[in-house]
Amino acid sequence: MFIPCDRGGGSAAPDFKGFTLLMPAVSVGNVGQLAIDLVISTLDMTKVGYFYTDCLVPMVGNNPYATAEENSMELSINAEVYSLPSKKLVVLQIRSPFIKNKYRPFCETLLSWVKSSECARVVLLSSSHAYQRNDEQLLGTPLRYLLTPDLEKAVGGRVQELNWKEMEKVAAYPGISDTDKVLHIPGGGITKLLFTESCSKGIQMAVLLKFCSEGDNIPDAFVLVNYLNEWLQLVKSEVNPSSQWKIPSSWRLLFGSGLPPALF
Repeated sequence: MFIPCDRGGGSAAPDFKGFTLLMPAVSVGNVGQLAIDLVISTLDMTKVGYFYTDCLVPMVGNNPYATAEENSMELSINAEVYSLPSKKLVVLQIRSPFIKNKYRPFCETLLSWVKSSECARVVLLSSSHAYQRNDEQLLGTPLRYLLTPDLEKAVGGRVQELNWKEMEKVAAYPGISDTDKVLHIPGGGITKLLFTESCSKGIQMAVLLKFCSEGDNIPDAFVLVNYLNEWLQLVKSEVNPSSQWKIPSSWRLLFGSGLPPALF
C-alpha cells in the first residue's frame, strides 16, 4: 500500500497517471537495486512516499542519497517511492529481502497499486545467475529483455531498432524433451512471477536483466542502467557512459567502510 509523505501541507497522494514506474527485483547481486540507486541519485528525485507492506524484512537507516550533513540524518525504510514529474517517472526502491512465502501477496498489492494509480507501464530491473545459463545464453551480450504482450504492441518496434536480445525460454525437461519450453530466471526473485502476473492482468511491463554472479556488482549496475538509458533516455549519453551517473553517498559503505557519525 502506497503512503504519501506528510510534508506539513497535507498528505494527498501524488498523481502518477501516465507515469513510468521503475523498480528493482531483489535478485542476485542486488544489481537492480544498485541501478535504481544510480537513477535516483543522478536525477535528484524527490521522495514522495513509501510502500507499507509486511512482505519485506523491516529495516531503517540513514538517507542513502545524502548530499550534506543537513539531510544525512533523514531516515529511510525498506520500500520508498520517488518521483520526477518532468520525466513522468516514478521509482519504487526496495532495500530489504522478501519474507518467505510473501512474493505473491506483494505482487498482487503492487499491481493493484499500478492499476489504481494509472501508471502507463512498469519497468523491472533484475538479474539472473550467470552460471545457470544454457548454451544459447552463453553467446553474445549478457543483457536480456522481456515485454508483456500489451507493451510489445506499444514499443516492440523501438526495441527491435535497439537490436536487443529477448530472454530465451529453456526446456522444461532438459535431456528428456526439448519441445516444452518455459521461462526460467534463476536468482531473479519476484521477476518471473511479476512478469507472468502482468501478462495475465493486461499490464504493460518490461523486464531488463543482466546475467551476473555475486561479488562486487557495481560494474553490473552500471551496465544495466546504461541498457535502460538506451531506451528511456533518462540522461544524455556520454562518450564514457558510466561517467554520466552520480554515485550515491551510501555506496561508500558497501564494503564495510565504517558507520557514518550521523547515525549515532
